[in-house]
Order: sequence, then C-alpha cells, then structure tokens
Amino acid sequence: MNGLTTKEMSILRRLNTPEKIQRYIDGLAYNKEKKGETCRSPRRVLRDKTGHCFEGALLAAAALRVHGYPPLVVDLEAVRDDDHILAVFKQRGHWGAIAKSNYSGLRFREPVYRTVRELVMSYFEHYYNLEGEKTLRRYSFPLNLSRFDKIGWMTAEEDLWSLNQFLLTLPHYSILSPPMARHLCRIDPRLYEAGKVGMVHE
Repeated sequence: MNGLTTKEMSILRRLNTPEKIQRYIDGLAYNKEKKGETCRSPRRVLRDKTGHCFEGALLAAAALRVHGYPPLVVDLEAVRDDDHILAVFKQRGHWGAIAKSNYSGLRFREPVYRTVRELVMSYFEHYYNLEGEKTLRRYSFPLNLSRFDKIGWMTAEEDLWSLNQFLLTLPHYSILSPPMARHLCRIDPRLYEAGKVGMVHE
C-alpha cells in the first residue's frame, strides 16, 4: 500500500484498533528537536522510533488507512502556544482522535463525539501554555491526506514541509468569541500539573 514495505505493513496491521495505534504512538520517544527542524513521514517515524505531534498524527493516519479508515487529520490552532495535530476517525457515526503530545490531556479521545467541533472542545481545558493560559482558539475541518499521495506522504525520505504549510492555509473555525477569550480563567493548578506528567523537556 502506497509504497510501504512488508515490514512496515506488518507493524501497521498489528495496530488494528485506534487504541492500539495510540499505545504505539505513546511508546515512541518524543521528538525533542527544535520546532521546525523535522517533518518526518510515517516511514521515517517507524524507522527512527521518535516523533512530535505532527509526525505522530501522520503515522496514526497511515495506520488507520491500513485498516480501512480515510487518513484524516485536524489542525488545532492556539495563541501564545504551539498548534496541535490530531488523526481523527469515525466509528458508529461518532468522532474520535489519536495524537502524540508532550501533554497527557492532548492525546486519545474515544469515538463518542457527534461532531468535529464537539471533539475539538474536549481538548479545550487541557490545552494550555507554561504560563497557565488556556490557548486553544480555532480548528480546521478534517483534511484527507490521500490528496498528498502524489508526494508519497507515507514513505517520503524528505521532510513534508509542503503538507505542513498546507495545513496552515486551511480555513480554521473559531471556538470562542473575543469577549469569551478575554475573560478566561487560568488553568486549575492541579490540572496544570497533571497535564505535565511524563513530559519530556528539551
């Protein structure tokens, strides 16, 4: 499939549920290279056994594709913080997500959300910066990565900067009005600490 080797396909075929994919993604070392230095394909992530949120989402989307799901990703846009990428899937008419993150609350979501917006909002309280600000502001609709098959997004040896840049050009939808954003509380200190459990520091 899409140029994957027998060994690569064997790994992805074993990840035959979203939960197994998430466990595999969680088991990868977190890519500590400075933001903007790598944009690895799923092949390279499998080989290097490391990835950041963008790279983990692409690997999750590739694994989902092997098992018959469309390879969909959603971009979460933040202020004073990094964006975050989800691999999303639909089961029994409801949305779930798989993600690689340094924050424990920004990873897996069960497929229990009726809309993409509902799924995105489940990340709101867990999406914060080191100053304790809640930073999630916008999201994209799902992007089907099959449109990038022509550049071999699943197996490319080159960094996938064109795909990364395309995500930034997608329409993004606000989840807060300006007055809402101005009156947000700081994150609860207990949730702040819980979210950093297992964090890998640069």
